Parts: sequence; C-alpha cells; structure tokens
Amino acid sequence: MCGRFVVANVASELVGVLRVDVESDDLPAPSYNIAPTSQVAIVLDSAKTDPPTRRLEPARWGLVPSWAKDVKVGARAFNARSEELEDKPMFRQALIKRRAIVPATGYYEWQTTDEGKTPYFIHPADGSPLLFAGLYEWWKDPAKAEDDPSRWLLSFTILTRAAIDPLGSIHDRMPLFLDADFADAWLDTEVDNVGDLLDAAVDAADQVVTGLTDHVVSSAVGNVRNDSPDLIEPV
Repeated sequence: MCGRFVVANVASELVGVLRVDVESDDLPAPSYNIAPTSQVAIVLDSAKTDPPTRRLEPARWGLVPSWAKDVKVGARAFNARSEELEDKPMFRQALIKRRAIVPATGYYEWQTTDEGKTPYFIHPADGSPLLFAGLYEWWKDPAKAEDDPSRWLLSFTILTRAAIDPLGSIHDRMPLFLDADFADAWLDTEVDNVGDLLDAAVDAADQVVTGLTDHVVSSAVGNVRNDSPDLIEPV
C-alpha cells in the first residue's frame, strides 16, 4: 500500500520529464509526511482541449467520485488495487478516462514483525523523481453556490499492486510505479483498451523497483504532525 509519502521539492521541479503545459499557481508546499486528505500536486491530461493539455494541479488525496454525497468517502479511497479497478464502480470510469501521475521523492512503508512495526523510507537510489500511477475525479459540492469556484474538488487515488522483492520483504503491497517513458501512454485520454494499458503498466513497474533503495527511519513519521527533512534520515 502507500499511506504516506514525501515531496521534498516543489512538485514542478519533479515533473520536467513529463512536459507539463500548464502549471497551477496554487501548488502545495514541499512536505516530508503527506497523509490522506492532504493537498498534493498531480499531473493529468485535460481532454477539454484538442490536443489535450497536460496540467500540474493541486488535488486532495483520497478519491471522491462524482456521485458521492460528500467528501468523506475519499478518506477510505487513498489507494486502489490495480487488479480490482475494472470491477469496482468507484474506480472503473476514472480508469477509462481520468488517469493521473503523482510525482514524489519517495514513500514510507511499515514492516510488521513480532517486535512491532518498523518504518522504511523507499526512494530512487539516484535521486530521480518517483512516479506513482493514479486516478482522478472531479466532485461538485452541492452545498456551494453554482458560481463559487471552490465548488469543484479535484481528488485522486494512488494505485497499488503486489510487491516484488526486495520491497516484498517490507510489505506485501507497493505503489504502481511508472517509468517516465510510459507517462504519455498512461495519461493518454484516447486509449482504446485500458485493460491492456493497465497490464503493461503493472509489468513495467518491475524495472522501476530495481532502481529503488530503502532504509529504516524514525518512528516519528507515524505522527502526521511531524513534517521535517529529519524524517527521511536513516536511523
């Protein structure tokens, strides 16, 4: 799974390889302890223009589908299992038309043993950005006026898959990583067979894992109030 992650730079500094056309003026500040319901910068292709416009936009972590009665449902939908997407109404339509990329510095995962839980920081060994496959949705708040620009909420979820070694020794799930070369295909709004695209993304993630490294970090990361560079330092 992926329940905490790090964006140690302004997100715009992490997405050079993704060729973003439009960058929001309201991107979240860097954070070393991003938790569900936080605002995070994501990359998406907007099909409102022809050709689609690649945007870097702030979004709430935790997918809120358009049919939801309120945003609370998103608190439980911060991850989505890649093998279940095509069968779950909550994610099916987003998989077809609303795929996103979530750029990060790295993420935390907890290893559970008889002695308790140990947090690890997992990140690219060469310091390059880590790209998570995601889905996004727009939700309209019925309690706000039609002309209120804050009525529309952009939210997202991070996809996961079965972990492979060495990450499998820490946790049995891992984010669905994307190689930068796969980004255009993942964001393409005109894909005919999304099932094949998803299978290809899952298969390609194995190569990304070979470039990752990990180390134990302080248990202080377990408290969302803690947010400093010290959290990613080895202990």
